[in-house]
Amino acid sequence: MELTENRLIVIGQNGVGKSNLLESIELLSSLRSHRSNRNQDLIYWDQDQACLSAVIEDDQKLSLELNRKGGRKAYKNDKLLTRQIDLIGPMRSVGFSALDLELIRGEPSLRRHWLDRIVQQLEPIYSDLIGRFSRLLRQRSQLWRNLSLESSKDQNILLDSFDMQMALVSTRIHRRRRRILDRLLPIASSWQQHLSNSQEKLDITYLPGSKLEGEESERVWRESIERQLLEMRSEEEITSNCRVGPHRDDVQFSINDVDARRFGSAGQQRTIVLSLKLAELELIKMVYGKSPILLLDDVLAELDPKRQLLLLEAVGQKHQCLISATHLESFEGEWVRNSQLMELDSFG
Repeated sequence: MELTENRLIVIGQNGVGKSNLLESIELLSSLRSHRSNRNQDLIYWDQDQACLSAVIEDDQKLSLELNRKGGRKAYKNDKLLTRQIDLIGPMRSVGFSALDLELIRGEPSLRRHWLDRIVQQLEPIYSDLIGRFSRLLRQRSQLWRNLSLESSKDQNILLDSFDMQMALVSTRIHRRRRRILDRLLPIASSWQQHLSNSQEKLDITYLPGSKLEGEESERVWRESIERQLLEMRSEEEITSNCRVGPHRDDVQFSINDVDARRFGSAGQQRTIVLSLKLAELELIKMVYGKSPILLLDDVLAELDPKRQLLLLEAVGQKHQCLISATHLESFEGEWVRNSQLMELDSFG
């Protein structure tokens, strides 16, 4: 498929593969999918493998191979990369789907996933930290289930070792998440003011799953988290669930000092999400000097005409934009002008 315009609109009924196209670009640009990161969920049900490939500006070719049995391989210009994260960088994207409209009122895991994707685009090494923490969390849970087989002395040695490793990785994740939110807030707040005719002041509060005591330094936070893990051992022994760390983080959004999750209207919540996405686009461009691709997956129909036009005005021709929808009637006329149209059916 060759893109001939800066804006592509893909039309088709549900289930014909519109979202697959946008998800492929998301995977190639970030190694993550907003839907799932398990290979078996991303590969067609009767296939063992999926291959994604795109040629971007400067004739760079990016490829990603997914295998049902768990492995992934990343290629740049047909050369196998020893580190998959090296695929991140030449192409960046910001996704906006109907699922994102649940960001404000949904579960904390949605907000963590949203935040992680931004951090990873700006600091690709962050994906290694998340991977390390996930492995430690799984191993720690398994350790608690097997501790009865160890002596009391051996148990404490093992747990002390886990506490040290988890505290170090947790500190580095907490610092990066908070740093990105600090950079995102002024941009998102400005957009919220613009979209609400200066009626709404947006605040974003990071709610870490650890008590981040004292000054922001790796040593101080690491030692604090180690103490918290030690204090929670008796409770953790009963549940086998670690109650301290970035896996329990959350983010709170407030409008005019009122919690938007509990008290914000549906319209206010959608405006916050739109402000966040526009801020994400702007922040990535500020950092790298290049506009990311905007992926709008079946979301325009969820926005009223006013918000559609505000989004169009903000995006303009500055960003390459790929949009999926079931009907062309979902769009305001301005969206269709100067757009490449593609219609998919069940036969592709």
